[in-house]
Amino acid sequence: MSIRTEKVASVIMETLSEPLRRIASENRAGLITVTSVKMSPDLQIAKVYISAIGGKASIADVLQAIDAEKHAIRKYVASKVQLRFAPELRFYRDETMDAMEQIQNLVEQTKKNDRLRDGHASE
Repeated sequence: MSIRTEKVASVIMETLSEPLRRIASENRAGLITVTSVKMSPDLQIAKVYISAIGGKASIADVLQAIDAEKHAIRKYVASKVQLRFAPELRFYRDETMDAMEQIQNLVEQTKKNDRLRDGHASE
């Protein structure tokens, strides 16, 4: 990724916080976090990866709500980011938190199994 695409991605990431905060509030989605933005080399497409924690809405519901407002969000980004064209925004679920949680669960299960095994071995 070039320095320019990285800078644009960073600005878009910051800019999205306000509309996503509003969507999270309206949909009882807890905290929506933009974890990364990946720009196409021509700056025409921004792949936005998000996670949502602490809310009553599922991530699928959050993505659906965001998708319903995608054009308004793009217009907002265009008003804040100085580019010739506002990039098309594509929103995706960030799987990183899920993977981390799964790893944590496996570690806890392994520890539990070890304690059970050690407990039986001492009898």
